Amino acid sequence: MAKVKSSKKADAPVSTKKRAKKQEEVKQKQEGVFEDADNVENIENKENKNKEIKDVKHKETTEIKESEKKEQEYNKEKKGTENKEIDLKHSNEIENSQPEINIGLIGHVDHGKTTLTERLTGKWTDTHSEEIKRGITIRLGYADAIFRKCVKCSKYLLTKNCECSGETFAVRKVSFVDAPGHESLMATMLAGTTIMDGALLLVAANEQCPQPQTREHLMALQIVGITKVIILQNKIDLVDKEKAFKNFKQIQEFIKGTPYELAPIIPISAKHNINISAIVGAIQKLVPTPQRDVTKTPSMYVARSFDVNKPGIDISKMKGGVLGGAVKQGVFNVGDEIEIRPGYVVEEKNQKVYKPLTTKIVSIISGGISMDKIYPGGSMALMTSLDPSIVKSDKLTGAIVGLPGKLPNVYYELTLETHLLERVVGAKEDVVVEPIKKMEPLMLNVNSAATVGFVTELSKNKIKCQLKLPVCCEVGSRITISRRIGTRFRLIGYGILK
Repeated sequence: MAKVKSSKKADAPVSTKKRAKKQEEVKQKQEGVFEDADNVENIENKENKNKEIKDVKHKETTEIKESEKKEQEYNKEKKGTENKEIDLKHSNEIENSQPEINIGLIGHVDHGKTTLTERLTGKWTDTHSEEIKRGITIRLGYADAIFRKCVKCSKYLLTKNCECSGETFAVRKVSFVDAPGHESLMATMLAGTTIMDGALLLVAANEQCPQPQTREHLMALQIVGITKVIILQNKIDLVDKEKAFKNFKQIQEFIKGTPYELAPIIPISAKHNINISAIVGAIQKLVPTPQRDVTKTPSMYVARSFDVNKPGIDISKMKGGVLGGAVKQGVFNVGDEIEIRPGYVVEEKNQKVYKPLTTKIVSIISGGISMDKIYPGGSMALMTSLDPSIVKSDKLTGAIVGLPGKLPNVYYELTLETHLLERVVGAKEDVVVEPIKKMEPLMLNVNSAATVGFVTELSKNKIKCQLKLPVCCEVGSRITISRRIGTRFRLIGYGILK
């Protein structure tokens, strides 16, 4: 009995330990649950706090971005305003400056050259009485235009107001040279090519292409080295769509295989002012202003000379003779002493001899504006102190102007290395170019001068010509050669002065 009691008393502590352990586990679990709850709460608080921080940062970033955006817009607007001011300032400078380039208008007679010149410049260049009477261009015509660009739609145009209501500003001033297209006036056209930087070749859509002078004029450009050419298919208002496309294909076939094969062909109607802005855009894109050398000794080709005094004017109010043309190189200033070669003709020992002229530049006009100095570029005019009778009626056309003692030699005889074409250009019939014969008269275009030369000596690819009128030119000059075929002189090649 005693052992049993003893056994019961011994088991009691074990039961108490288990109970205590279980209670401890329950307590730990409860504490763990509470701890987890605290952790969850802490995590939530932390997340909320992070979210608040994130929201603040996002707000700050957004504000910074908005601020930067506003600043960029402000700077852009400010820059735009500055650019606009610069553009307007530059625009005013262009409007009051000389033209930068000369663009020739060439092509067959009555294909719309003078009409287009008027559309581009606002000036009708056929002002000579005979031109008005006959309705054709006889002398070289000159007129200027200001090319403009729209700020809003970037379109090139000639007017101050754009169709899109955007503002426009001047981008370049250009001179246009309207050359005669009649076959009898080829010498005048060739003289005009001397001062051209590029050309617009007009082809009438209502006629077969090419016409004789279309072919002859394009070959002349090739010979003198004019590479910038834009072809204009004019008078599209006179034909239907089918005929216009047929003529377009003829033009493409005509220029195929020539240096102008890739020249753009723009359909226009000069009469109805259609696609004129496309011409302006094409010139801006394809005929850049060439690099000019203003450091060389100045020289100028005279393409026109005339008397501006009206009949009956008082002698005290008379003005000196005017020389029109383009500066080839260097710079001329008002007040400069100048020399003109070959000059004027005098008789000495029963022979006609040319004497250089010396005079002073009284004023300079270019683009309708009086200037203190003139650079190489577009057409211009020098007002001199010469007697008007010496220059009237283009008497000095073909001369060269420069500083005294600085001009090239005057030649009464030329030795040329000849380069002849295979076929005559400009004749309606297909004529093979025959070898040049001794004592044959040839028309020679030297710079802006035209003279007749009689062949005195012949050798392989070389001729010597005695000139009817002397010319002033440099060794290495390229001279066009035309031969009399029927009643007209036709282009047959060119020569290099040796």
